Amino acid sequence: MAKVHGAAIADLHAASATRTADVPGGDQDLVAMYVVRHGAWTLGGPPGHGDQTVSAGQFLVRHLGGLTAFETSAHLTAKFLVLPPGELKPLLGSRAVTGPADSAEMRLLSALTDMIHATVADLGPAGVEAAESTLVELTKAVAKGRFDDVEPRLAPALTQAAKDLADRRLADPELSPTTLARELNVSVRTLHRAFAAVGEQVTTYIRHRRLHEARLALVAPSGRLSISELAAHWQFADGSHFTRAFKKHYGQTPTEYARSTEAASLSPNGHPPGRGLG
Repeated sequence: MAKVHGAAIADLHAASATRTADVPGGDQDLVAMYVVRHGAWTLGGPPGHGDQTVSAGQFLVRHLGGLTAFETSAHLTAKFLVLPPGELKPLLGSRAVTGPADSAEMRLLSALTDMIHATVADLGPAGVEAAESTLVELTKAVAKGRFDDVEPRLAPALTQAAKDLADRRLADPELSPTTLARELNVSVRTLHRAFAAVGEQVTTYIRHRRLHEARLALVAPSGRLSISELAAHWQFADGSHFTRAFKKHYGQTPTEYARSTEAASLSPNGHPPGRGLG
C-alpha cells in the first residue's frame, strides 16, 4: 500500500475467495475506486440498493458513507484506491461510475499509481501533495469520461501511460506517436508536449527501447538472429540502418557488441569459467 496525504493505493492479490460482513457503526466519508484485472469483486450497495459486482477488466468508483460487506472471488488481482471526498463527492453524488479498466483515463490513472508506488518513499511534502492532487484530478477525469489534456500535472502520467503502451508493442510496425495518441485519446501534439515536459521525445523513446531489446537478443542463449532478422523484427529499415543506430547508441556495431560480450563471459585463460585446459 502507498499513502499520500488523504489518499491511499493498494495492489491486491488474493489466492482464495474472501467474504466480509457489514460493520456496525462503520461510518466514513471517502471515495473508493476498485479496478479488477482478474477475478471479481462484489460490493455491498448502499441502503435500498443491491450489491454491485466489478468483473475482470472493469472499474467502479463511488462515494462511501459507511463500511459495507464485500466478497471477492479466488485468484483476484485488483487495485483499490481510497480518495478524499472534497472535490469528488459533489461530482459523484449517489452514483457508482463504472467502465472498462483500459479506457484512456484509466490507463493514465494506472500509470500514475505505479509511479507513486515506485517513488512515494522518496517524495518530499510538496511531492506528496502533488501526487494526491493528481490522483484526484485523474479520478475526476474517470468519473467524467474525459480529462483536461493541457493540465500540466498530468504530463508525467500521460508520458508513463504512453511508455507502457509502447513497451507492449515494440515489435508492432504500426507503433508511432499517432497510434499512441489515439489509444490514449489525446492529440499527437498533446502527447509530444507531455514528453517534452519531462525532457524526452516519443520517437527517441521508442527507438531506444527497440535498440535495448535488440541488444538483449544479440546475446540470448536460446539462439541468435542475424543482423537483418533483428532489424526486421524491431522495425528498422534494414540491417545497415540498424547497425548505424546501434553503434551511435552503444558505441559498437551489433557484431562487435556480441563478440565483446562473448569474450567477457570467458575466463582469463580463454575458456568458459569452471573449465580447465584438460
